Amino acid sequence: MTPALSTAAKARPAFKMRSIALPNEHGSWGILFEPLVLGIAVAPSLASPFVALIYIGAFLSRQPLKWYFADLKAKRERPQTAAARIFAFTFLGIAAIGFFGALAFAGVTAMLPLILTAPLGAITLWFDVSGKSRRVAPEMAGVVTLASSAAVCGLAAGWSVAASVALSLVIMLRLIPSMLYIRERLKLEKGKPNSFAVPLALHVFAVAAVAILAWYGLSPWLPVAVFTFLMVRALTGSSDFRLKLKAKQLGMLEVVFGTLVVLSVIIGHYFQL
Repeated sequence: MTPALSTAAKARPAFKMRSIALPNEHGSWGILFEPLVLGIAVAPSLASPFVALIYIGAFLSRQPLKWYFADLKAKRERPQTAAARIFAFTFLGIAAIGFFGALAFAGVTAMLPLILTAPLGAITLWFDVSGKSRRVAPEMAGVVTLASSAAVCGLAAGWSVAASVALSLVIMLRLIPSMLYIRERLKLEKGKPNSFAVPLALHVFAVAAVAILAWYGLSPWLPVAVFTFLMVRALTGSSDFRLKLKAKQLGMLEVVFGTLVVLSVIIGHYFQL
C-alpha cells in the first residue's frame, strides 16, 4: 500500500455516521409520518411546524441515544460514543425547540397526548439499549407514542378531545394490526411456524372500530372502505392463494397502504365522505 493510500485509510472513519444518526428500520419512518402528516393536513395551526419538530427530533434521537446508552452501559468510550452524543443532543435540541414553540402557540392542554405517551417512548428506548427492540411490546409502544402526534395537532387546532384522540386511534388501528400481520407473514414466507389468529381478529376489530368512530362523527366514512380492503388483504395474505413476496416488497406495500389510509381520512374530512 502506498503512503497516500495508507494515510487515506487511516483518515477514513471505522464506522458509518449514518448508522449512528439514522434508524435502520425503514418502516419506522412510516410510523413517524403517517400520524404527523394526517394531523397537520386535517388540523393545521400555527403550532403545526413545532409539533413536527418535536416528533421528528425525538424520533431521530432514538438511534444515537441507543448507541450512547449502550456504550455507557458497557462503560466504554469510543469515537462512536462521541458521535452518538453529538447527534443525540442535536436532535433532542430540535425536539426541545419544537416543544417550547408548540407550548407557546397551543398551550399545555395540547401537549397532554405527548406527555402521557412519553413513558412509552422511554420503554422503547430501554428495549433498544437492551437489544430487544424487535419484540412486540417495544414496537407497539413506539406506535402509540408516535401516533399521539395526530392528537396533539388536533388539540392545537382547537378540536375537541374526542375528535383529536380519534385521529390518533385511526392510525393505531391501521398500524398495530398491520405490524402483527407482517410479522406472521414473514414467518410464513420463510416456512417458520406462524399464527394469524390475532392479526386477523385485530383487522376485523379495526374495521368495526373505524365504523363506530364514523357513526359518531369522529371520523369520515371513507377510511372504512380502506380498512375493509386491509382486512381482505390480511385474509388472502395468510392463505394459500397469496402472492409470495419478499420482505422488501411487503414493506413497500405497507407504505402504499399507510398512504391510502392517510389520504382517505384527509379526503373524507374535506369532502365530507
